[in-house]
Amino acid sequence: MFKRLAGCVREYKLPTILTFIFIVGEVIIEAFIPFLTANMVNLIRSGAELESVIRIGLLLILMAVLSLCCGTIAAYTCAKASAGFAKNLRHDIFHKVQDYAFENIDKFSSSSLVTRMTTDVTNVQMAYMMIIRTAIRAPLLLIFSILMAYIMGGALATSFVVIIPFMVFGLLMVSRKAMPAFRSVFKKYDRLNESIEENVRAMRVVKGFSREEYEKKKFGDAADNIRADFTRAERIVALNNPIMQICVHFNMIFVLLVGSQLIITSGGALIDVGEISAMLTYGMQILMQLMMLSMIYVMLTMSSESMKRIYEVLVETPALRNPDQAITTVKDGSIDFTGVSFKYSAKAEKYALEDIDLHIQSGMTVGILGGTGSSKSTLVQLIPRLYDVTEGTVMVGGVDVRDYDIETLRDSVAMVLQKNLLFSGTISENLRWGNENATDEELVEACKLAQADEFVSSFPDGYNTRIEQGGTNVSGGQKQRLCIARALLKKPKILILDDSTSAVDTKTDMLIRGGFKRFIPETTKIIIAQRVASVQDADMIIVMDNGSISAIGRHEELLKSSEIYREVYTQQTNGGEDNE
Repeated sequence: MFKRLAGCVREYKLPTILTFIFIVGEVIIEAFIPFLTANMVNLIRSGAELESVIRIGLLLILMAVLSLCCGTIAAYTCAKASAGFAKNLRHDIFHKVQDYAFENIDKFSSSSLVTRMTTDVTNVQMAYMMIIRTAIRAPLLLIFSILMAYIMGGALATSFVVIIPFMVFGLLMVSRKAMPAFRSVFKKYDRLNESIEENVRAMRVVKGFSREEYEKKKFGDAADNIRADFTRAERIVALNNPIMQICVHFNMIFVLLVGSQLIITSGGALIDVGEISAMLTYGMQILMQLMMLSMIYVMLTMSSESMKRIYEVLVETPALRNPDQAITTVKDGSIDFTGVSFKYSAKAEKYALEDIDLHIQSGMTVGILGGTGSSKSTLVQLIPRLYDVTEGTVMVGGVDVRDYDIETLRDSVAMVLQKNLLFSGTISENLRWGNENATDEELVEACKLAQADEFVSSFPDGYNTRIEQGGTNVSGGQKQRLCIARALLKKPKILILDDSTSAVDTKTDMLIRGGFKRFIPETTKIIIAQRVASVQDADMIIVMDNGSISAIGRHEELLKSSEIYREVYTQQTNGGEDNE
């Protein structure tokens, strides 16, 4: 895990190394400053000449300036390295997620992926900052301070033998008690983000059902759970300070009492006032570094959960991969399902699709009807290889879809979903998702075919009209027509409309289908619909029921042979969708 995450340092290795070098320089200087201070105190006490005192004073000022410079440069290089590391980490996570199949995305919830790319990366960034700066500075200064304390104070430094184990034990106990609370927070962050995401996406539903108070309570409960865990953890971690204060004051009392007695009894021969002041300074440095190490331990333990969560994303193997010798040309839009069965998870007991045999010629218009949960969308998602079949084969253009280069296959198959999204930007920018090199004339032609040109032209800025995030400033029907136009710009060999005209009226639906027949006759068109009127003119109509094909035929044939189709048709014509 550490090796994989360390690989994200990349071009920021130099700032990392420079941080280490300048931290070492800062530590060495800081360790010698109390030594020189002690000598100056002893010189003053012994009545030395002013020139000698000034010389040591100037040297102390120089060392303080050098220490400040080293610390400042180290802070700069550390910030640059840690921020760059976090940037690379986010880059790698985002690029990895782009390679995921739907199966992989189903494994991680979208809210969890957002948390990992934001909160978890920030935690790891802070941990990396501590590792390359504080985690180097603290142990080095601790070692130097202990050595200098023994040099200056001799046997008096044995007080640290008592203090250090006591403080280390206390800090470790505090950290161990706090860690479970810190660990539990991250899953709760996922639930908090999930609550926010659901609420924002379904804002109209929330307001439509007047469920604002319920959503506020749900969010408040999630936020309160995180607060409770953090409060419990921070309450335990707060014990670090009193433990350190006990050790600091014990050390001060011990050094002052024992040191003063040694000065009096030896007349300054064994130890002098300067050494006492140095011992107090080194004692403070030692205890402060132990305190810093405990903070590092808490931060690293807390961030270890974030590291694991990020590592899970980075090492996840995409469920779909390009073959070694991928085919990069799709001959035509013919589609063949042979003995196809599919389930979303290997652990699932029931197949979503079972025993599908289906053969569609290139250029045909195919309608798919079926009740909710009959796996209509699942069927068409196997064509552009959004999922791989569990059993059997799906062929496009006479070739198994698993033998194609994935990008080539998906460029040849355009899908328009019922809930297709528009992105923030202009209408023309959204349309060019289908073909980034499309001319303005091609945009207009696609929109005319999708019956979108009329309403786009009515906007004051026409095709330069800005679409808000998620397409909230256009109606559902307008959004669907723009999505159809976007798909047409791909000039696909297969066009799949997954209930994507549900928000348009029957007349517009008929005009769109008529345009398809006239202008893209060679494109295979698959239309999933709830309305019989949307598919009754199709060359082939497939009736789905409970994950299987119940019947196949043309409109007139199915009225005679399929009870499901006849029942739907009767309900809609007599019950009155068409009559309305």
